[in-house]
Amino acid sequence: MKLTPQIKARRLQLGLQQTDMKLRIGMDQQQYQRIEAGGNPRLKTLELVAEGLEAELVLVPKDKLLAVKALLRDGGDEARSADTETHEDPWSEVL
Repeated sequence: MKLTPQIKARRLQLGLQQTDMKLRIGMDQQQYQRIEAGGNPRLKTLELVAEGLEAELVLVPKDKLLAVKALLRDGGDEARSADTETHEDPWSEVL
């Protein structure tokens, strides 16, 4: 999933309007709107937006992506059962 729909979804999850981001991170509504519309913000801007949305930017190695998605989708139940079967910690190389 692309990043900009996730940013919008998180903002809506928090019950925020685009104009609320000015109070949270000092970013004008127009600037923030460009990000949600698929703009190409700098990493520092994305970090600022993530902070305002009470979120974190995280890089996930591709070989760990399925485990992370399962953890997020199922609250960890599926990822834990997969770990039990293989005796591997999916987070061992991520952190």
